[in-house]
Amino acid sequence: MSKQEIPIVNLNAKNDLSSSILIMENEIKDIEIEHISNTAGLTITDSTKEGYKSIYIFTKGTGSIIAEDKNYEIVPETIFLPNIIQSIEIKADEAAPLHYLKITSKLSEQDQKELEDFPAEDTQNVYYAKFSDCQSYTEPIKSPGTISRTILPNKIIPRVAMGTVQTKGPDEVGAHEHPMLEQLFLGLAGNKCTVYADDAQVEFPEHSLLHIPLGSRHSVTVDEGETLHYVWMDFFMDSKGEEWLKTHIVDEES
Repeated sequence: MSKQEIPIVNLNAKNDLSSSILIMENEIKDIEIEHISNTAGLTITDSTKEGYKSIYIFTKGTGSIIAEDKNYEIVPETIFLPNIIQSIEIKADEAAPLHYLKITSKLSEQDQKELEDFPAEDTQNVYYAKFSDCQSYTEPIKSPGTISRTILPNKIIPRVAMGTVQTKGPDEVGAHEHPMLEQLFLGLAGNKCTVYADDAQVEFPEHSLLHIPLGSRHSVTVDEGETLHYVWMDFFMDSKGEEWLKTHIVDEES
């Protein structure tokens, strides 16, 4: 058997021309990921299909989104979900290109049923947040100096949750495993750390996306003087697996 690898894509390798490129194809069942760039000043119209939910994560550049005549400011480290709005306009400011991921989840029949029980204000209205404004939490596998935030709670799209982790080295996210979910990491600006999964390891730079091998025992380390700052994206096999999120202890003061 060959040595396990940690799949990783360097998003910095993409140029600043307008493009939409599928990445991590077939890595996670029913999840499609596009890396999109809009040239400076360009406005594009984007849409989602019935039976799917899309998440937009903005990482570089500034701009705006128009959804049902309402304007939303876009800066790096912003998340946006149109929810039931089928068509939106995304505009890059004149100063620089806009780079983002569009992550689309195909809803199963069970997902459709569960959506009916989710709070309507979360599944019908636009969800928009700057990462820095999101609720913080702590977790036993992270040091007291680590800042963790939930950027997408798990009751907006069935079986999907997302958050961020940020700390300065030397530090680590302790070894753990979660066979009930698939997980992606997205390196944010300044991120420079190392990810381990069983016997494999990979350098994890800013503006890259990696897939934690399913069921692997994994951890992350950051050296002295370096920064660990990434988005984790959890895609659960079923709603029962979301019990894992109870390890996140919410900071009620945030």
